Formats: sequence, structure tokens, C-alpha cells
Amino acid sequence: MEGIQPLFDRKMECIYCQHKSSVKNIRSRFIKVSSYDTDFCPQYSAESENALLYNIHVCPNCGFSYSADFSPYFPPSTRESIEDKICANWVPHDFGGKRTIYEAIKTYKLASYCAVLKKEKHITIAGIYLRLAWLFRLSEDSVQEIRFMKLARQEYMNSYSTDDFKGTQVSEVKLLYLAGELSRRISDLPSAVRYFSMVIERQKQTIEPKIVEMAKERWQEIREDKKSQSAELIGI
Repeated sequence: MEGIQPLFDRKMECIYCQHKSSVKNIRSRFIKVSSYDTDFCPQYSAESENALLYNIHVCPNCGFSYSADFSPYFPPSTRESIEDKICANWVPHDFGGKRTIYEAIKTYKLASYCAVLKKEKHITIAGIYLRLAWLFRLSEDSVQEIRFMKLARQEYMNSYSTDDFKGTQVSEVKLLYLAGELSRRISDLPSAVRYFSMVIERQKQTIEPKIVEMAKERWQEIREDKKSQSAELIGI
């Protein structure tokens, strides 16, 4: 008898056109994370399936692409915009099978465009951009990785200023930490220090002490890097 396979078919109904289709998902027992990068990008063990590849559902009928974080509500005029810019130009394509990193990148790009047209929350759009940065990191494309980290940071900042992260799984300290860490990774160190300091200021109110510790570690790394650079400049 053949063993259980990592991927299985899951039935989906498009939240835009209600078309029913099947997509591949990974059984949780086959997802094995060995570590996380400092921006929470999961590093999967060699034998593990990459769960990032299957977060986006692309409707093969209309082209609307979305994640589980999308709201089922479509604000006024957004359906017309999606119909004009997505559906009317959609060339039927099925992303429902096993995906490569490059196919997954296409699905996230489609989802980011759909999210903007649908006027999704900034926190949702930020999550899509961040995962695109992670996928480009895996494919060793640093130019595109930095591009999407910048986009993600801007959306996290927009989310913080509009409070649209409230009621989601992303807490205030995690949002601020991500804004700081993405700032650090794109070499905007003044912004990184500011956001990490905001996380540390909230250490007595948060129930996520690990994130506060991570902010302190990143802040200390920035200080040490500055000292090293200063020492090099004066020839020490």
C-alpha cells in the first residue's frame, strides 16, 4: 500500500466568482521548520515541504488570487475594478498542482495586485509582500528581495498609522519589530533603531517577551556594527 503523500487536494470556492476548484495543500506532519530568520522567514529542513508555496489560491476561472487572510467583503466599486483589470485579461491557468518557487512567486504577485484592487487591509498586503521577499531570498535574488522588503515595510507602517492590524494575529509589538527588522535589512538604520526602541518601550505591556528580546538583540547588533565601522575609519 502506497504511503501517505505530503500533498493532498483541497476543495476551494473562489470568494470572488464562487467557482469551485481543487488546490494542493501540505499535510502538517510533513512541514518541518528547522529555524527562523530574524524576520520570521521559516527555514525548512531538507526533507520538509515548503508550506510558503501553497498559501495563495488562484481561481482558474476568473484569476482572482487570495490568501486565507483576505476578507470575504468587497468594498463598493472594487468588484468592477477587479473585473476590468483581472478577470477581463485572465488567460486560464491552473496553479492547483505542485508548485515551484517561481510558480509560487507568480501566485503571490497576483494576490498582491488583487489585494490592492480589493482594498484589503494594509496588514494583509504587508504579509504578502513579506512572503514574496522570503521567496526571492530562497531563490537568491537579492534585488527583488530588497524591493519587496521595502514594500512590506511601507505597508506595515501604513497599518500602524491606521490601526488596521487590530483584531488580526499580528500584534502591535510584532508589527513594530517587523518594521524595524525590515528597515535594518534594507539599511535604513535610523528607522530600525526607532522601531526597535518602540518595541522595547512596550516590554512591560506585551505578552510577547521573545519579540522584545529579539528587538534588543537587533538594536545591540546595530550598535556593535557602528562601533566596528567607526574603529575602521580611524584605523584601530
